[in-house]
Amino acid sequence: MLSVTLLGTGSPMPSPDRAGPATLISAGTGDDAEHYLVDAGRGVLMRLGAVMLGAPNLSAVLITHLHSDHITDLNDVITTRWVMTFEPTPLTIVGPVGTKKVVEHIMASLAPDIDYRIAHHDDLEAPPEVNVIEVSDGAVDLPGNVVITCAPTDHKPVEPSVGFRFDYTDDSGSCAVVAAGDTVPCEGLDSLCSGADALVHTVIRKDIIENIPLQRMQDTLDYHSSPAEAAQTAARAELPTLILTHYVPPIPAGDPGDDWRDLCTPHFTGKIEIGDDLHRVEIESR
Repeated sequence: MLSVTLLGTGSPMPSPDRAGPATLISAGTGDDAEHYLVDAGRGVLMRLGAVMLGAPNLSAVLITHLHSDHITDLNDVITTRWVMTFEPTPLTIVGPVGTKKVVEHIMASLAPDIDYRIAHHDDLEAPPEVNVIEVSDGAVDLPGNVVITCAPTDHKPVEPSVGFRFDYTDDSGSCAVVAAGDTVPCEGLDSLCSGADALVHTVIRKDIIENIPLQRMQDTLDYHSSPAEAAQTAARAELPTLILTHYVPPIPAGDPGDDWRDLCTPHFTGKIEIGDDLHRVEIESR
């Protein structure tokens, strides 16, 4: 079984109820569990804390693209893992080409803090150890029982961007979850979804945004998927489950999102999950 926890269902628009984009994909139990963080939006460590996890528990961080709202708290993940572990615990960050440069700049911005902490704590003898893997298409070389692959998505002019697929097998069978990130329908995402069990897809309400007379809002229409487009992607792959996140505009907390669901159902007959931050969906092995 894989579990999907929507740690942050927000967007670049700050919301009191929704943290920034972040999804947790978990496999296994206890000390053998693997936890993969997809994107690191604002408030991600607070949301991890709410599910009794933290930066030291992460098997890897996977970044779909380098838009600021998806990496806002990556610096916090790096620092917190460093100061909350008591032996060298390298953090693996996987992302599209350009991720290494971004992480280098993050580390440079943290340099004063790193120096302060090393000077103050005798047991902190070296800066955080971060291993960055840049990917574009195919297998992601990570240890563990979860097999991770990626493929290019279409979020132009943000380029490159990638989606990730997580395949897991246990005694009861196998299952696969795809995390799309921001994208319009595209061949790369379709390839990841083939034979999978669930798709986590960011969505915006184009029917609302197109009526806002601000060019900056209008610009968002051509590189995000609507609920209908996300549903069509899930339907093409005959997926059992579609999980929506990154709601633009924000859905009020506690609102079941039935109007969002209604936009999906003409195109997709499977299970549709819409929830607040910390909404958890279990994907059973088959």
